[in-house]
Amino acid sequence: MRRSAIEHVESKFLRKDVAVFRTGDSVRVHWKVKEGEKERVQAFEGVVIRKKKGNNRSSFTVRKVSFGVGVERIFPLHSPRYERIEVLSRGNVNRNRLFYLRALKGKASRVDVQEEKMGDKKAPKAAAKA
Repeated sequence: MRRSAIEHVESKFLRKDVAVFRTGDSVRVHWKVKEGEKERVQAFEGVVIRKKKGNNRSSFTVRKVSFGVGVERIFPLHSPRYERIEVLSRGNVNRNRLFYLRALKGKASRVDVQEEKMGDKKAPKAAAKA
């Protein structure tokens, strides 16, 4: 199947090192900020409330509460402006978009954390008494 010319051009700008995360995960985005001639990295930490798909146009929205005020920021997923995305914890949610978090305050606005699965590791058995 032939790819269109637009898809061919867009594929050149896709990042290869995109972190794997979902809606509800707590992430820290290290964003490059330009101040005058200098450039520094600023971290933005919060909960992913939305992921929008679409090749190099895909983006995600991160929400945090700073000094009692909710702050949301939209980041392009394939942008060269961010250094890296750290996934701090996995959220256990059943929705794709968590806009209902905007109306919640305090502890109610927390997202349940998904427990890590043991995988191949087995729980140690209790020692038998002789």
